[in-house]
Amino acid sequence: MTRGGPPWPPLFPPSSKNPGEHEVRPYTNRRSAMPLSLKIALSSLRAHRLRTILAMVGVLLGALALTGVQHISRAMMEKTEVETAKLGTNLFVARAGQVSFRRMGTARARNEALTFTLGDARALMDGIPSVRLGAPFIEKTMPVRFESIKIPCQLVATGSDYPLIRNFTPAHGRFFTAREAAGRDRVVVLGAKIAERLFGAAPKALGQQVFFSQAGARVIGVMETKGADISGTDQDEQVFVPIPTYMRRFANQDWISGIYLQLDTPAAYLSAKDAATAILRQRHNIGTGKEDDFSVLTARDTMQVQQQALDLVQTLGLISSSISFAVGGLGILSIMVLLVRTRRLEIGIRRAVGARRIDIIRQFMLEAALMAGAGGGLGVVLALILLVIVCRVGGLPLVIEPLLVIGSLSGSVALGLAAGAYPAWQAAHIEILEVLKSKG
Repeated sequence: MTRGGPPWPPLFPPSSKNPGEHEVRPYTNRRSAMPLSLKIALSSLRAHRLRTILAMVGVLLGALALTGVQHISRAMMEKTEVETAKLGTNLFVARAGQVSFRRMGTARARNEALTFTLGDARALMDGIPSVRLGAPFIEKTMPVRFESIKIPCQLVATGSDYPLIRNFTPAHGRFFTAREAAGRDRVVVLGAKIAERLFGAAPKALGQQVFFSQAGARVIGVMETKGADISGTDQDEQVFVPIPTYMRRFANQDWISGIYLQLDTPAAYLSAKDAATAILRQRHNIGTGKEDDFSVLTARDTMQVQQQALDLVQTLGLISSSISFAVGGLGILSIMVLLVRTRRLEIGIRRAVGARRIDIIRQFMLEAALMAGAGGGLGVVLALILLVIVCRVGGLPLVIEPLLVIGSLSGSVALGLAAGAYPAWQAAHIEILEVLKSKG
């Protein structure tokens, strides 16, 4: 107590629980430590805004690349699955010549052969036990004409089971029957776009007469709108006629392009491939070591090519995100080391008033985790916005994987904790007396 003045306030105020006693409240009080640490962390990050933003950019780009690329790849695979199902249930194709696939799965015929016959088609249907239905086909690009309107189309001469095998049915009218095919009737079923371009509206096409060169045919149906299949063929630009009609009334040819087969189960693909290859090599007298003059493939073969392309995209996405995360981690490490150096006095004072080393470690780890978590969260949000835009523009199904989102956020925070571990250890081992003496 000073002479002539009021007494100094007590160093430790009375405890609210026991008014008669004094209580020492250390720095690490459980109720106030986390809010105080959070306030200090936010204040420190605000004081170094530019450095904080630069450190967050790397984590942001890493989370953006990881979340965005992986989600877009999965959306593309989902679309591929849907497009594969459109080709037909358990579809199996044997066709003349060699077929190759471009990077994104579109098919291109090469080394076309004229050795595939209806006899080969019948041999495949009889010789492969797992075959349920079959439809031989001939594909030919030629013009179709109605009155003065003449447009190119892909003519498909096939059998009456084609709609069942390819999951492709008429929207107006009907498909031709097995009886009409056997009788070589001059009937035709138009694709949706062909009908609209010739007649203005699909229903108007029914009953009309269209011509292929000099051969005429009566329109009995218009197919549903289906768009391009996974091989790149626009199915709405096709027209369909019975295969005997085309072979004898339109072109007078004996060879065909191939045959569509529907198998009992997807598990029969491999055995069907082996059986079809053996049958066709024997019928075409292909010796050992000689190249096949036919192709045997399934819808899964096309999907496999696309899968390889998407795997490459995913790999590149992982590499780019890893590089970005590494850059972000180094940025966080550097700024945390700098913060430790500039806050030595603060650390010394806090240690002097009762803060433990573990409290200092937690403080700096919290700041590093906040930086990385904020960058990762912003990156994930931007990735999901980009995903929605890409899916709408590209016609892809919107696929959001919660585990992938959580993984990106968790990875970002874990990166921050890893990057902040060494600076936090440095801060916790600063000597109190040296700091206070240097600032004294």
